[in-house]
Amino acid sequence: MHERGLRPGVFFLVNRLAREGRLTPEQERFRRANNDWYDAAYTTPSHVDPTVYDPEVNPGAVAWFKSTATHLIERVPGYLDILAAHGVPCHAVHSADPGRVVYEDDVQIVVVPHARKP
Repeated sequence: MHERGLRPGVFFLVNRLAREGRLTPEQERFRRANNDWYDAAYTTPSHVDPTVYDPEVNPGAVAWFKSTATHLIERVPGYLDILAAHGVPCHAVHSADPGRVVYEDDVQIVVVPHARKP
């Protein structure tokens, strides 16, 4: 779990490993090439709405791929392989109602998660 109490996604986790200098050269090549591919393949929500990830406006906002975005989802296993190689636990999360939608396009949504029950 992230220090803000959120469950970070695979991109955040792999990018953090990269920032910490922990990736092998091969893993870094994969990360860079695939991050570039993702950047070109779909819209960055904050480019459409600069407040989408603003913690004052949308606290804890997180992005989810829609299940129909198979062309985006099919590249995720390579990121999972990197996390496994570094002993970073993760699991897939699916939800019909992940939270209050603050952004949506044809392949993704950004939501403010529902409050957790104690």
